[in-house]
Amino acid sequence: MPIEAVIFDMDGVLVDSEVYWDESRVDFARDRGQIWTDEYQRLAMGRSTVGWAAVMQEQLQLAESIDDIIAEMKGRVIARYERRMPTRPGAIESVHRMKQHFRVGLASGSPTEIIKAVLRITGLDQVFEVMIYGDNIPRGKPAPDIYLEALKQLGVAPEAALGIEDSANGLRSLKAAGMAAVAAPSPGYPLPEDALMLADTHITTLENFTVDLVRGIERGGRL
Repeated sequence: MPIEAVIFDMDGVLVDSEVYWDESRVDFARDRGQIWTDEYQRLAMGRSTVGWAAVMQEQLQLAESIDDIIAEMKGRVIARYERRMPTRPGAIESVHRMKQHFRVGLASGSPTEIIKAVLRITGLDQVFEVMIYGDNIPRGKPAPDIYLEALKQLGVAPEAALGIEDSANGLRSLKAAGMAAVAAPSPGYPLPEDALMLADTHITTLENFTVDLVRGIERGGRL
């Protein structure tokens, strides 16, 4: 079936922000006399706001509430964005490129305030037809709910849609939704082989996210 829609994740795909989240969690843990590890970071990546806050609460054995953890983390990450917006090479251009050939949407599990700040600063709030915020979806990635909602609002069947993700949980969410999937991990956070196997193709830069690549997946080939 021809691809009609392309749906983007945000953190790690459009903005190379995982390092900001990692740094913020490292600082958060250090302020409490604890250590935030790479293993903890991978557990948190790709999850909904409540989901990653729950990971932090559990792994750091915090008495603080989920709401308090979320509020502090939002403040730490937004402060970093205000200093510099870390868009990935070719990311903004790839959205505009896809818009010329497909319907485009965003499905991000990041906090709504952070998504809106990124979209406003990059101007992508004027490009995406549909924007789904993880805060409004009860079950976060790897559940398929956020992508199913994006498809519902676009009026597109799963088999006619493709998503692009940087995390294992994001790829699992796409496949659970019945969509084609492109793996585009951030340079500092390579995906394990079992996660890459979920994807129809794997790219290392958004500069390679082209219409020809999408058409190749559309024809049913694993690239």
